[in-house]
This record gives sequence, C-alpha cells and structure tokens, in this order.
Amino acid sequence: MRIAMIGTGYVGLVSGACFADFGHHVTCVDMDAGKIAALKRGEIPIFEPGLDALVKTNAEAKRLDFTTDLKGPVGEADAVFIAVGTPSRRGDGHADLSYVHAAAREIAAALKGFTVVITKSTVPVGTGDEVERIIREANPSADVVVASNPEFLREGAAIRDFKHPDRIVIGTDDERARKVTTEIYRPLYLNQAPLMFTDRRTAELIKYAANAFLATKITFINEIADLAEKAGADVQEVARGIGLDNRIGGKFLHAGPGFGGSCFPKDTRALVKTAQDHDVPLRIVEAVLMVNENRKRAMARKVSAALGGNLRGKTVGVLGLTFKPNTDDMREAPSIPLIIALRDQGATVRAYDPVGMEQAKLELPEIDYAADPYSCAKDADALVIVTEWEQFRALDLDRIKGEMRQPVIVDLRNVYRPEEMAELGFIYDSIGRPAPTAR
Repeated sequence: MRIAMIGTGYVGLVSGACFADFGHHVTCVDMDAGKIAALKRGEIPIFEPGLDALVKTNAEAKRLDFTTDLKGPVGEADAVFIAVGTPSRRGDGHADLSYVHAAAREIAAALKGFTVVITKSTVPVGTGDEVERIIREANPSADVVVASNPEFLREGAAIRDFKHPDRIVIGTDDERARKVTTEIYRPLYLNQAPLMFTDRRTAELIKYAANAFLATKITFINEIADLAEKAGADVQEVARGIGLDNRIGGKFLHAGPGFGGSCFPKDTRALVKTAQDHDVPLRIVEAVLMVNENRKRAMARKVSAALGGNLRGKTVGVLGLTFKPNTDDMREAPSIPLIIALRDQGATVRAYDPVGMEQAKLELPEIDYAADPYSCAKDADALVIVTEWEQFRALDLDRIKGEMRQPVIVDLRNVYRPEEMAELGFIYDSIGRPAPTAR
C-alpha cells in the first residue's frame, strides 16, 4: 500500500520506517527542509537504537522516501497518517493541536480518490471529529474517512514495540477504513498482534488512559519508596512482592526521581484539562502530576543531605541526563530540575551522558560536561546517578572512588547494592532502601 506520513518526529519517523519494512511504500513529509535534506543523506535527527539501519535499508530499497511536498504523496496515498507534535499549550496545559489542524487543512487540498486519514499523534477525545470537520469544510467532495490509531512506542525500544505490539488500536466505524488498516498491519498477523477496532473517540481516550495509568504506577511506587526509607523497608522488595501479583504486574514499579519524557507529563496534563472541560475532575491524575513535579526538585535535597545539608562550594557529578536510557530525549527529564536546584543551592555541577549531552546543552548551557564517567567524578564531593544507562551499571568503582574528593554516591535509580557500596567504603544513598554506614 502507499502511505503518506505527515511529520518526521519520533512517532512519524519510526512508524514510517517500520511500515516501509513491512513492504509498503512510505513517503515521510515534513515542512522542515533542513531535516528532510538530512534524512535523505541518511542522517537521523533522533537517537533510537536500530533506526538508522532501518531507514537506510528501506530508503535504498526505494520503499521509504522523504519530501517537503505534501501534495504528491497525499494524492497517491491509500492512507495518510498525521504524526505531528501535540505539545502542551503554553498557559493552560491543554494539548496544542495547531499542527494537527494545519496538517488536516493541507491534506484536504491534496486528497484524490478514497483515502483513510489516520491520526497517530496523541490527541484529546474528539480531535478526530474536528479533523474530519476541517477536511470536509476545505474539500466537500473528498472521499475520505478519518480514523484514530494511537501509538504505544517506548523510546529506546520503539522498533521492537512497533513490530511486536501488545495491541493495535484502530478507531473507526467505517468498513472501508477497517479493510485498509487491516491490510496495513497484515504483516504482523504472524506475530498474533491483537488488532482492536473501536469507535474513534474511544481509541483517542485509550491512549491517554494508558499513559496516565502508567504514570500513576510510577508515582505510587515513588511514594512507597519514601515511606520505605522512613520505615526501614526495601522498596525494591516491596515492588517485587506486589508485582508478582498478576493483577498488578511488575512493570513501571521502579522507584526513581520521577517520570519525564515526551509523553507522560504532557499527556497527563492534557487528560486533566480534557476532563475539566467535561466537568469530570480526575483527582488521582491531578495528584500524580503534583507529586511528580515536587519529587524532581526534592532529589536535590537528597543530595544536599548526603553532603551534610550544605552544597555551597561543593562539586556534584551527575551521571545521566536524558529522561531514560537509549534515547537522547531531554524533554522534561528529571535531571533538569535536579541540576537547577543543585546550582540554586550553590553547587558546581559537572555532567556526563552517553548520547544526550548535545541536547542537554540546549537546556543546561551553564554546567560543565565531562568526556566519560570518570572525568565526571574527578574531584567531586558527590556523584549522582540519574539515568540508568547500562554503562553506569558496571563502573570501576575503585577508580571512581579514587577520582572523587569525597566517596559519596547518591543513586536515584538503585543501580548498586547498598551492602556492596559500604564494603567499598562509599557513603551511599539510594531510593527507598536503608543506607548502610561506610566501612
């Protein structure tokens, strides 16, 4: 089938490349000429494991193209996916749908023959209705069906998630659209991927509800971690004990510095605003947002406490800047409010991240950046593990200790075992676990 993918951000580029790998002919469209030129040269604007090879293979096979011209690809397409950004709108937290609406207007003018226009961007309930209204108003004669197909991709594992999904949600009541979308995803049938058809508004809400629920699990275990610290319990064992209950499950029960990234913060805010518009306040989700924001800056107080309550004149090394491993995404990363709070308290901050430092420099230009974990630890009074990159799990701890001014490690991801760190002579603090005394 011929597919036009409007938007070459994270969702659009990964989805377009994977659809092309299924054997479809995909044209990715973006108004950013510089980005399109770079993609044609094989330069990938985001870090996602395996994506560069996937794009290269399908571009060379002539199944994947890139262009700034929307008209041609849309006119030839069986399906047009809208995969543009929906960031939080300044001032009120609603999802900014201006890019979605602009794409709908451009698509309307280019439609030829029967076409399914599919919203893949994360959008509030009812957005599909507005997209359909815009298209029909701009092109009353268009033979078009508007459907919803939310994405459920995890950054760092997006290609696997796309090709081995837990579910594929399609929001449409139109039989022709069902046939087109079924054919698009047909290569996944051998993997027995559950294709779930529902109405459009339900599909839109499924995406928001899923993200809000996962954000709630993270926030819940973070609050339990705080209690575990005070009560002398181990949150990791608590998480394992409740996660073995198959009604709960172990995923997203890892205590840490709070959630960030491109999805959970903005989507939970947008869901709260949508609910308020419908006069249905979501108190649990509102609390999740409040607790998560407070937690990020609270991590700086944890670092301060490990250094006796005073950071003025101290040097703090930060390992990991991106909101999670295997991505260069700095959007709402917990490292940002942490570092700002550390500097507010008088600390000098030096940081290292395997792939995220170029993006981090845009957010945090005033701190120092190190070439590796060991130069990050040099003469540091404390070292903070913020992102659980694999290379941070196998550090030469004797070397780290030798580089530091004081052997203080604050582990916000529980990468190491407290008893082992004590044996090595570290003053070690982690999340939701008793802190042993250094020997």
